[in-house]
Amino acid sequence: MPQIVNVHEAKTHLSRLLEQAHGGEEIILAKAGKPYARLMPLAPAETGRRPGRLKGRLSDAFFDPLPADELAGWEESQ
Repeated sequence: MPQIVNVHEAKTHLSRLLEQAHGGEEIILAKAGKPYARLMPLAPAETGRRPGRLKGRLSDAFFDPLPADELAGWEESQ
């Protein structure tokens, strides 16, 4: 069950609440006793590129040279 904290208390103890949220706890911020916002940890960031991610998804035709008319279109746009 998430911890419910009043806004005044949250302002006083924000650092502690951030540490708790970072540790996986969910904290509900309340204003005048009514739930107002949720403080929770962020989802892990994507790690970026993963080698081999497209293996089996591209055919050999992907690496064929572009047809002359398409290549000319790309060169015109530069």
